[in-house]
Amino acid sequence: MNRFEGKVAVVTGGNSGIGLATAKAFAREGASVVITGRDEKSLKAAEKEVGRGALAVRADAARLSDLDALMETIQARFKKIDALFVNAGVGKFVPFEQVTEAFYDEIMNVNVKGVFFTVHKALPLLAPGAGVVLNASINAHKGMPGTTVYGASKAAVHNLARTMSADLVSRGIRVNSISPGPIESALLSRVGLADAELKQTKEWIRGQVPLKRFGTGDEIAEAVLYLCSPAAGFTVGADLVVDGGMIL
Repeated sequence: MNRFEGKVAVVTGGNSGIGLATAKAFAREGASVVITGRDEKSLKAAEKEVGRGALAVRADAARLSDLDALMETIQARFKKIDALFVNAGVGKFVPFEQVTEAFYDEIMNVNVKGVFFTVHKALPLLAPGAGVVLNASINAHKGMPGTTVYGASKAAVHNLARTMSADLVSRGIRVNSISPGPIESALLSRVGLADAELKQTKEWIRGQVPLKRFGTGDEIAEAVLYLCSPAAGFTVGADLVVDGGMIL
């Protein structure tokens, strides 16, 4: 299909995992794709993977000056945004008693402030009929040990999809969110666990999922593209849970 032929899709945190899978899916369906990330090396590699004239822009979602520069680049190159997947986020987990102010601020600055201001800064470029998808998490719905700050940040994202919808629907902009369950991507490898502990953690997580497996980035990408497509034209302020039944 070419649901996004002639459209411009922006994926923050598009240099790995869910973001990269979604950027590639947009490109396959005809979109001009902009991806962001903080690591220059992985950004360049992802840009090549996405192909089709993709544009990679180094940007830290927590830095408003970076978001301003990103939107200026998009304005100069494409003039508009038709699909925006606000995916950039931080996933770090420690026991409740080990949470520090610095840990709290890092997660909230990216996962909440970054999400809010990405949409805020993109607003002048969002075309009528544009679809915005915020990446929340199953942790917005469940209480799990070691996820207090992360879960709170994703619960905020879940609510932002609803409140932004109320603010933006009159402009013809639809905002929805997705809540992925555990996804087989680079996320778990970045949480600082030793190999044995990481293996044990993955096995424990699989045990919480009725389908007994991790999801894939491609499965989440399909959900994002649906929510950004005309087929979801009557879907506003919704949260699509893609978790293998974990919420059950």
